[in-house]
Amino acid sequence: MMMDARNADAGTGNARAALGRGAGGRGAGLLTRRSFLAGSAVSLGALALAGCSTTDYMSVAEAQKVYGPLPNEKFPIPAVDVAKVNPKYFRKTVPYETKEAVGTIIVDPSNYYVYRVEDDGKATRYGANVGRAGFLWNGDAYVGRKSEWATWTPPKEMIKRQPEAAKWANGMPGGLDNPLGARTLH
Repeated sequence: MMMDARNADAGTGNARAALGRGAGGRGAGLLTRRSFLAGSAVSLGALALAGCSTTDYMSVAEAQKVYGPLPNEKFPIPAVDVAKVNPKYFRKTVPYETKEAVGTIIVDPSNYYVYRVEDDGKATRYGANVGRAGFLWNGDAYVGRKSEWATWTPPKEMIKRQPEAAKWANGMPGGLDNPLGARTLH
């Protein structure tokens, strides 16, 4: 997924999103709808953290600060237990050659990363979740708005596969258990 950060920050306009592209905007990685939404939430989190990038892996102490609790959220978010996260998925500035504009967000699901394109052939890289391999898709998408703590409604196909999801057929309100997370791109 590629997205112009100015549109994401403003929450307006249409941003171009190309899904399933790997490093440098190339590749055949694919993305599920749920992964796209989860990745979108990660992307917005990446935008918020982009100003604090480093060129090496973060120390555990630094990661504890960066991924600490967010008590002022509508639904307070607890700290991430960074001991359970492989340091390769912590935020890191990496070399990244692409023709995409600075501020573009690129989701690379085959490698479990989200990149924010920076100046001088670099990008800020973040670890990302990828959904079930059996429900993959790719292509271009347009992101027109963002929301906080969005309601999630499972698609009918998911309810058929997972009958326990039927309790959310009319929507699961935003919150810590909602699969869309704190921020969503639409």
